[in-house]
Amino acid sequence: MNNDATISILNDLIETSKDGEKGFAKAAEDTKSAQLKAIFMQASSRCAASARELQEQVRALGGEPEDGGSALGAMHRGWLDVKLAVTGRDDKAILSECERGEDVAKASYAKALRENLPANVRAIVERQNTGVLANHDRVLALRNAAT
Repeated sequence: MNNDATISILNDLIETSKDGEKGFAKAAEDTKSAQLKAIFMQASSRCAASARELQEQVRALGGEPEDGGSALGAMHRGWLDVKLAVTGRDDKAILSECERGEDVAKASYAKALRENLPANVRAIVERQNTGVLANHDRVLALRNAAT
């Protein structure tokens, strides 16, 4: 795989990570639960760290890294604001939206891992994918436990 293709894949994952960072920060802002606020802020920080790591790889490959989220992510957060205004910002609704966002992240990482990435880049993407799966499973468990 050439550098341009690898850079494009990494930039897509950067957008996904930035969407997660912003989405979890928004969820932390909207929840009334101190426990969920802490969980969401930790998830936001992990997403930010993932984006920074991917940005470093893009620079190492001679590319210009993305520095923001996707338009779709921004629209999702806007839609989340409307939905939460109607539903009263309850934690189950917030967790459901976080799960939807993590479904998108899972799909993005799965798509990237189907590509023939350089070994060092693949190792990073695989490790980050493990984190995405853990985030998803945690949010799903919290949502299922929410009343």
